[in-house]
Amino acid sequence: MSSQGQFSLLKQRRFGPYFATQFLGAFNDNVFKNALIILIAFQSAELSANDTSTLINLSAGLFILPFFLFSATAGQLADKFEKSVMIQRIKLGEIFIMLLATLGFYLRDVTLLMATLFLMGAQSSLFGPLKYGILPQQLREHELTGGNGLVEMGTFVAILLGNIAGERLIGIEQLGSMLVCVALLSVACLGYLASRAIPTAPPTAPELRINWNPITGTWLGMRFATGNLAVFNSILGVSWFWFLGATYLAQLPNYTRFHLGGDPGVYTLLLATFSIGIGGGSLLCEKLSAGRIEIGLVPLGAIGLTAFGVDLFFAGDLVPDGELHGVIAFLKQAAAWHTLVDVLALGVFGGFYIVPLYALIQSRSEASHRSRVIASNNILNACFMVASAVIAIGLLRAGLSIPQLFLVVAIMNAAVAIYIFRLVPEFLMRFLVWLLIHTVYSVQKDGLDKIPEQGAALLVCNHVSFVDPLVIAGCIRRPIRFVMYYKIFQLPILNFVFRTAGAIPIAGRKEDPHLLERAYESIDAALNNGELVCIFPEGQITRDGKLNEFRPGVEKILARTPVPVVPMALRGLWGSIFSRKYGAALRRFPRRIGFKIWLVASEPLAANEVNTAGLQDAVLKLRGELH
Repeated sequence: MSSQGQFSLLKQRRFGPYFATQFLGAFNDNVFKNALIILIAFQSAELSANDTSTLINLSAGLFILPFFLFSATAGQLADKFEKSVMIQRIKLGEIFIMLLATLGFYLRDVTLLMATLFLMGAQSSLFGPLKYGILPQQLREHELTGGNGLVEMGTFVAILLGNIAGERLIGIEQLGSMLVCVALLSVACLGYLASRAIPTAPPTAPELRINWNPITGTWLGMRFATGNLAVFNSILGVSWFWFLGATYLAQLPNYTRFHLGGDPGVYTLLLATFSIGIGGGSLLCEKLSAGRIEIGLVPLGAIGLTAFGVDLFFAGDLVPDGELHGVIAFLKQAAAWHTLVDVLALGVFGGFYIVPLYALIQSRSEASHRSRVIASNNILNACFMVASAVIAIGLLRAGLSIPQLFLVVAIMNAAVAIYIFRLVPEFLMRFLVWLLIHTVYSVQKDGLDKIPEQGAALLVCNHVSFVDPLVIAGCIRRPIRFVMYYKIFQLPILNFVFRTAGAIPIAGRKEDPHLLERAYESIDAALNNGELVCIFPEGQITRDGKLNEFRPGVEKILARTPVPVVPMALRGLWGSIFSRKYGAALRRFPRRIGFKIWLVASEPLAANEVNTAGLQDAVLKLRGELH
């Protein structure tokens, strides 16, 4: 899906009203939360730094706690009932909660406002499984990355605008509280109106009996989530991101005041920078992933979160001189720009990290219990975010400064990332593939839309270099099982990628007849399972750039399992460091990066139309003179 296509979703009824509903909800949450934070941090002069830290962290915990308490029930309701009607009822409830917030601001009663914050968290916990569970019902799979990117961008833009509005409105003398209340009620009403335009999303498990016990309901939901290892570890990754995000966002007000010497405007600038980073990173995911669910971006995001989290510690303090400085005075200091760059980068890499994980959870969860899986995600998110508040309070009271806290969580992020990627090596494998085709090579694609989106097919391609499978895997949306010569399969480093991708090693009959037969059996099983299988009929990498004679293996495969055959060709790889043009591969440094190559495909052929000679001619024609 192109960038234009990504934004065109906003004009469509299947996405636009939903986007507006969730945007307005996130905006309203943050108008309220930031007005409350400003009231505590900047308008309560009698509170010490420790008092304000405790109250701010407590407010974060109170908003998140209902996700743990109510998410299991919310997931069941989202699977059992029609989703658009449920969204409308939840948005109607938001109006009544905003009436209670109005009373709290009018009385300037922090206790009542904290109670309202808890109710807002409860309302959001009910909305969460609907928010992400409805997307796969309204969007096609190749739109999920773009759709999730828009949602994450919209969420953080709403956070930014909501925080700006909350800070500006509460700061107006005498009228501040009243204006906040008017804004909260007005936006809640607009959100309800937008929700009424969301198209019907039928229940995915209408026969489900609701388990109202939050403990057993949570346990059952977790069983669904743990049924797929990649999904569950993606959930862990999402939850860890919200641990990081909650830590950074909760500390920003006091970091601004006590370490940067900034006023509320500087706090808003930092929040804006982080939100713009998240939004930009989320939108870039669709472009960088070429419309597929590209989990290779997740390790890239994790690396960036660690690197810039550590660097934020070294950005240094701007020691206040007793007076809080505004934005202009803040920006005149060199260290301020160091801080802003780090905060922006944290946002960008956070977008790279979170969007593919959400898309993977949605695409690989069974439709019948997808909302319950997402509810389990929200429960773990709640646990991690409450833990972030508790750990932050404990570490700060133990004597750590806020920059030291940032350093600790950055180092923790590196450890968590290594743990997750060891459990699910697919993430790291996809990262290596993505890195290859976005740095060493610049890949042009033609005809790949002819590859079936569903069902079994046999892809047949010429063999130019040791990384041909990686290039093909990085360009085609569907997972592919590659059949490759066992000695290439065993190459160091590449073996990790091939093994993780489920490649099938094969040998000649004279070399290892047992391995050959196992390979044919694995190919049969993959095709009968509706998978894509790719084979290089030359049997070896070209040594002179010419197309070697095809071996009859394709005909044997089709005789056992007749499936459509898609001829493909790689162009431009001959002469790269992974080819044998200059002797053994990898014996010299690349002369340049961004090496332009092509992957082209033609119309599928029926199994009964395929013979070895004709298939070789088809691939040769696709390859052309550029090899």
